Amino acid sequence: MAVQPNTPDEPQAPASGFDDDLEPISVVEEHIETVRVRRSPKYSVFLGGGAALGVVVAMILTFTFSGSGSTSSNTGLVYSSGQVFGFLLLICITVGVVVGGVVALLLDRALAKRTRDVIVDRESVRVED
Repeated sequence: MAVQPNTPDEPQAPASGFDDDLEPISVVEEHIETVRVRRSPKYSVFLGGGAALGVVVAMILTFTFSGSGSTSSNTGLVYSSGQVFGFLLLICITVGVVVGGVVALLLDRALAKRTRDVIVDRESVRVED
């Protein structure tokens, strides 16, 4: 291959690390690589959604089954609907977070089968002093 002379549109870089205006010259290194791309669910969204679903279920259970207002046979106490709601929140939020996490894991497994390889051009720019 023959060496072609530089045209006026393509100035030749000076031998030192600076051009005529004393600006540093950058060196660009290009690498072509193959990377694997796949979609993945955001776990925080699924965990938060499960917790929100747990709150809704606890609210529904509290107001649907209001109780009798009599003393408990196990503890001998009378529980208000606020206390019942609190107890149900503890249980339903925990179950909702676990269900949301399991759904996210199953979705991640299903999406892992759809991975694909993509060729990318990676550039590294280095400024020489």
